[in-house]
Amino acid sequence: MSETTRTNEENKLPLNGRRAIPPNYSNDEENEVPEMEAFGLVPRGFNPRDYLRVVDIYMFKEPQEINKQEHHTDKYYNPKLIVRRGQAFQIQIDFNRPYQPQSDQFWLEFLMGRYPQQNKGTYIPIPVGSALKPGQWGAKVIHRENNSIRLSIMSSATCIIGKFRLYVAVLTPYGILRTRRNSATDTYILFNPWCQLDAVYLDDEKEREEYVLNDVGIVFHGNVEDVKSRSWSYGQFEENVLDACLFLMDKAELELSGRGNPIKICRVASAVINSRDDDGVIAGSWNNSYDYGVAPSAWTGSVDILLEYYSSKQPVRYGQCWVFAGVFNTFLRCLGIPARLITNYSSAHDNNANLRMDFFLDDEGKVDTRLTKDSVWNYHCWNEAWMTRPDLPVGFGGWQVVDGTPQETSDGMYRCGPASVQAIKHGHVCFQFDAPFVYAEVNSDIFYTRMEKNGTQVVENIDTTRIGQLIVTKEVGGDGMMDITEEYKFREGSDEERLALETAVMYGVKKQSIQDTTYQPQTDVDMDFQAQKAVLGNDFKVTITFRNKSRNSYTATTYFSGNIVFYTGVPKSEFKKHSFSAKLEPSSSSSFDVVIKSSEYMRDLLEQASFHFFVTARINETGKILAVQKAVMLEIPTLQIKTKGELVAGKEMSVIVEFTNPLKQTLENVTLRLEGPGMLRTIKKQFGRIQMNSTLTWEVKFTPMRAGLRKLIASLNSDALRHVYGELNVQIQKP
Repeated sequence: MSETTRTNEENKLPLNGRRAIPPNYSNDEENEVPEMEAFGLVPRGFNPRDYLRVVDIYMFKEPQEINKQEHHTDKYYNPKLIVRRGQAFQIQIDFNRPYQPQSDQFWLEFLMGRYPQQNKGTYIPIPVGSALKPGQWGAKVIHRENNSIRLSIMSSATCIIGKFRLYVAVLTPYGILRTRRNSATDTYILFNPWCQLDAVYLDDEKEREEYVLNDVGIVFHGNVEDVKSRSWSYGQFEENVLDACLFLMDKAELELSGRGNPIKICRVASAVINSRDDDGVIAGSWNNSYDYGVAPSAWTGSVDILLEYYSSKQPVRYGQCWVFAGVFNTFLRCLGIPARLITNYSSAHDNNANLRMDFFLDDEGKVDTRLTKDSVWNYHCWNEAWMTRPDLPVGFGGWQVVDGTPQETSDGMYRCGPASVQAIKHGHVCFQFDAPFVYAEVNSDIFYTRMEKNGTQVVENIDTTRIGQLIVTKEVGGDGMMDITEEYKFREGSDEERLALETAVMYGVKKQSIQDTTYQPQTDVDMDFQAQKAVLGNDFKVTITFRNKSRNSYTATTYFSGNIVFYTGVPKSEFKKHSFSAKLEPSSSSSFDVVIKSSEYMRDLLEQASFHFFVTARINETGKILAVQKAVMLEIPTLQIKTKGELVAGKEMSVIVEFTNPLKQTLENVTLRLEGPGMLRTIKKQFGRIQMNSTLTWEVKFTPMRAGLRKLIASLNSDALRHVYGELNVQIQKP
C-alpha cells in the first residue's frame, strides 16, 4: 500500500450512517490546514518563494493598542486579540515585497473547531474589498507602506463567538499558499452590547459599564425585613477565565454553529452551571455539612470555582443559590452578554406550580410539618441576561430570567430560562422558557389549611402579599440596592395585577380560586408580630400584637413556634414552643412578649442564623384561626479590614484582617479567605481555633499592579459560625 493511500485512510472521518461529519462542539479541537493547496499537477520549476508571501502578521493585541481599547476588551488578562462582533478591528500584514492590488490576490480565513464549514459559520473566508458593510464580514486595506499593509476587518454582528484561528491565503497560478498555524494570531470574538445590530445591544453607556465591564458585584441576602448585602468578585477578566467560560459551552455540547445565539447559550449554561445530570460546574449542598469541599458561604467570588472546574473537569463542592448566580453572572459578562444578579425575597418554591403554597395546620392550629411540603425561601438569587427575543412576539425582549440553581427539571434537565421578565409581569407565561415556574416564585399565595378528622380541608387563612414582596439588584454605578419589584409584577391589588393573573391562568398556570374553598376569615381582628434586632449569641424578644376592631370581647388561644431553618425555609428543628391565652378587649390593641434565650437556639443554629416563627391564634368565640409567619435573622459579626503603608501601583502594601469571636464558645476549624479582584488572587489561611472573646489578626503583603478603585473582600468560615464577611474599597494611586 502506498504512503499516500495510507494517510488518506487515516484522515477519513469515523463512519457514521446518521451524519456526514461528527458533531462539532469543541472550540479547542483543530483540523490540519494545508500550507500548499495545489490545483492539480504542479510544474517542476514552481517555487512558492517567487510569489507574494506573508512574512509576519501584527494583531495590535496589547491592552493599550487600538483594538482592545475600541472593543472594550483591554481589561482581559489575556495576551491574544479579543474583539467584539459587528465592529471593525485592525491587523497589519508584512509581505516579502510590496503588495500590488492589480495582480496580487489574497484573503483571510477564520476557522473554528475540528470540522470547519462555511454554512455553519465555522469557516469564514474574507476577501479584501473596497468598502466595509456594517455587521457583515469584510476587509479593506486602509494603509500601505513599503512591504506592509494595514487592514480593517469587519466581523458579522451575528457570527458565532469563541476562539478563531487565523490564516492568510495567497492565490498563485498553481494553488493556494497559506500561512503556517500560529497560535499568536488566534482571535477571540465576543458578543457586542455596543453594536446596534447585535442581539445583546444595550443603549445606555452607564448600564454597559455596570452589566458588562464591572468585575465586582453585590449579593443581597437576609430577609425582607432585614436586607443584608455582601460583595462578590465576578473576575470575568482574570487570567484563563475566558477559556474556562468557552469550555463550559464545549462541556454542555452546544454545537459551534449555535454559539452566536444568546438564547441558546443561556439555556445550556443554566444547566451546566449546576452539577445535576451533566457533571456541571458546582455541586449544590443545603444540608449544613460540607465534607471534602468548601462551604458555600466561604467563597468570595467566581474565579476560584471556574478555574478549579476548568482544570479538574469535576464539579466543585459546594454552592447554594448566590454561588450559582455569581458564577453564571461571570460567564455571561465574560462572553459579553449584559447580566445582573437578582434577589427575590420570600421566594416560593412551589412543587407543583399551582400558585399555592400549602401550610397544613393540625386541630389545635399548630403547623403540621409532616404534611407541609412547600417551602418559602428567605431569599433566592437568579440572574437576568439582556437580549432580543426574535423567537417571541414583539415586546418580550430585554431582561430575561436565567437560573442555574437546580430546583426543578425543564425539558428533562435541571435548568431554568431564559424567561422574559416582561412576559412574567403580564402573565404571558405561554412563552418559552419556564415562565410558569418563575411566575409562581414571585406570585404564589400562602394557604393555611386545617385538616378535619374526616379528611376534608378547611382553608383558615390566606396570605396574598408575602411571596415575592421585594425583588432587588445592585444599582448602576454604586453599591446601593435597586428595587425592581415593579418590573416583575403590578401593584398588589391593582386591576392590572388581576388581569395578569387571569392571563397566566388562561395560559395554564393552575390556580384554585378562593371561591372553590369554604373560606370565611375573621376580619375584625388583626394579628402581627415584631422581633427585636438581635446579635448572634444574645437573648432577644418577640412581640405579638392583636388589634380587635370589633365591639365584642374575644379570647384567643395562641400558639407560638420558633424553628431553626435553612435559608430555603426548610425547618431543621423546633427550638421554642409557647402557648398562652390572650384577652382581647373591644376596639383596642394588646401586646404580648415572648423571650428567646441564646441557650435555646445556639446548639442547633445553622449557618445563616435564620429563624422562622409561626404564630397561630384561635378566636375561641368564633372558632376562626389567625396565622402569621416571619423569618428573622440574627446579626452576624463582620470582619474588619484595614490597609497599612502607601497604596501605589507597583509598591508593596499590607492588608490586615481582624475578627473578634463574639460567641460564648471556641470557634474550631477557622478558615479565612481574602481576594481583591484585579489586584490580588484569592489567598486562604487556616487557623486552628479562636477562643471566646479573643481576636484573630492576619496580615497579608502584596503588590497591586494597576491603579484605580478596587475592592478587598474577605470571608471567615468555621464549624459553628459561617457567613462572616468584610470588605474595603481601596484607591490605588498611579506611581
